[in-house]
Amino acid sequence: MAPPSEIYIESTETDPAVQARRALRLVHQRLREGATPDELRRYLDACDRTLYGAASGAAGTRLLVRALRTSAAALRRRLDAAGDTPAPQALLDAQLLMEEEVLLPALLELPGADLPLLVADLEGLLRGEEPENPAVVDVREIPHGRRHPRIFGRFARLAPGESFTLVNNHDPKPLRREFEATHPDAFTWEYVESGPEQWRILIGRKAAAGA
Repeated sequence: MAPPSEIYIESTETDPAVQARRALRLVHQRLREGATPDELRRYLDACDRTLYGAASGAAGTRLLVRALRTSAAALRRRLDAAGDTPAPQALLDAQLLMEEEVLLPALLELPGADLPLLVADLEGLLRGEEPENPAVVDVREIPHGRRHPRIFGRFARLAPGESFTLVNNHDPKPLRREFEATHPDAFTWEYVESGPEQWRILIGRKAAAGA
């Protein structure tokens, strides 16, 4: 039986995904109500490392993230050109609306994406806290339903060329199929140890072409 803190009714106020969407909308509300250029730059950086990063390698969301990063870059240029002047409201509203109405629903459907964890990481970055990026992710003591989101969350934080070691108590073939479906040609997978009681796999994000 799941611990009480993990029991919830899907799509209700107790659902962590619903709570995460509400938390992000509160962040957006504060930005709309008069964020300074520096606060907005911090948000764009944090969002790129969390929400955009998680969706950037997936086939179904790659173009969406490219569009969001393009519009975020345009917003940054306007901020840099305007100095201490607030960001153009229309550009900011369009960016935040796209995140709320398109990106978040896409992340909820993306296998392995853990929206509550991503939003928590984003909020932490806004407070100046760095998310944990362990070199080894041991999932043997983690309930099965929570293993893949933890692994994909760690993958989302990898820079091109970086990797981490997954430790599991079985050969995670279903996980590899998920990576192949959602991050085709974007990841590396190398067996370091192959059972019979422990599997260690080095999972990496491929370096950019020409790097």
